[in-house]
Amino acid sequence: MVLVFLDLFAAVNPCLKGFLGMPPWYEYLDVQVANQCAPQLHSISDIWLIGLALIEILTRVAVYAAIGFVVYAGIKYSASRGNADKVNNAKSTLIDALTGLIIAIVATAAVSFVGKSLQ
Repeated sequence: MVLVFLDLFAAVNPCLKGFLGMPPWYEYLDVQVANQCAPQLHSISDIWLIGLALIEILTRVAVYAAIGFVVYAGIKYSASRGNADKVNNAKSTLIDALTGLIIAIVATAAVSFVGKSLQ
């Protein structure tokens, strides 16, 4: 049952499988599907599309790092045990992590939008 559910998503484009939602480096290129995935470079300007895909991968890594810092701030807050200095430090870490998360999500969306419009 689970395999059938996963096959529905793979049927859209079996070449665009990524780890943890990461796009492949050739996400915005034309891909030929015939038993294997073969990205096609048609012109020198396709290098920009590869660069955009790499930037999107990096911004998604930044999203995961920011989520990690949110969890870390929550652990710091729980471990502060009411100590005012530690609570303030944990709140500061949480605010910084959430700010980074918002910036990384907006950057990922912007890069994805630009990449799909250039595709």
